[in-house]
Formats: sequence, structure tokens, C-alpha cells
Amino acid sequence: MASTGTNMSNAKGKLDRLGNALVSGFQLVALFVIGGTIVWSAAHDYIAMIRAGRAGLDDILLLFIYLELGAMVGIYFKTDRLPVLFLLYIAITALTRFLAVDIKDLPVTSLLVGTGSILVLTLAALVLQIAASRFAGAAERSGSGLDVDS
Repeated sequence: MASTGTNMSNAKGKLDRLGNALVSGFQLVALFVIGGTIVWSAAHDYIAMIRAGRAGLDDILLLFIYLELGAMVGIYFKTDRLPVLFLLYIAITALTRFLAVDIKDLPVTSLLVGTGSILVLTLAALVLQIAASRFAGAAERSGSGLDVDS
């Protein structure tokens, strides 16, 4: 009977290793696809700016969004941790871009909702920074997007 338990434990260990390898492989392929898509999209939009002979504020903010997305993918690739602060930065930049581009056409209520959303996201980023500096060790913060020095 003991050998049956050992065989089951051995089989479970092999399946666990296989599952972990498949998940890691999927993450690696997905990160390369996402990273390549970010570079492709950024290059496409940059070439369009060059052809237009100008870059407006909305174009520059779009490039910052691409930069933040690329940095987030890079951090995730290096650390296997999703930097939550970068998601907040991307959302703040996207809302800022939306407001900067469409401010003339927006009703006052939409303008207030947009600026209020930016305020809430900024406060959330502040809370995460404070929590990271007070409760997480240096090793946990390193490269996680929660580092106070980032």
C-alpha cells in the first residue's frame, strides 16, 4: 500500500511541474506578444506623427501611455509581479489625454467626472506608495512598481 501512495505522490509532483512549466511558458509567450504589440503600435503612431509633420499634446501623451505599458511588461517579465502603480499611472495618463483632447466638446459634468477620477486614482497611487514604504520590505518593493523611489 505504501508504494501506491508514493506512486500517487510522484505522479502529482510530475503533474505539478508540468502545469508550472506550461503556465510559465504561456506567460513568457504572452509577454513577448504583448510587448511586441506595444512596440508595433507605438511605432505605427510615431510614424503617423512623422508623416503629419507634428505631434500634438494628445500624441505625446499617447507615447507616454506606450512607455508606461512597456515598462509594466518589462517589470512583470523581470519580477513575475504586476506593478499595480503602473496601471494607475496608465489610467491617469489616459484620462488626462482624454480630457486634453476633448475638453472643448465635453459637458461640465463629464469634465468634473474625469478630473474627479484622476484625483481618486492619484490618491490611490499615494496610498499604495505609503503602504509600500511602511509595510513592505525592500526586497518586496524592488522592481514591483510599489517602490517609493520609482
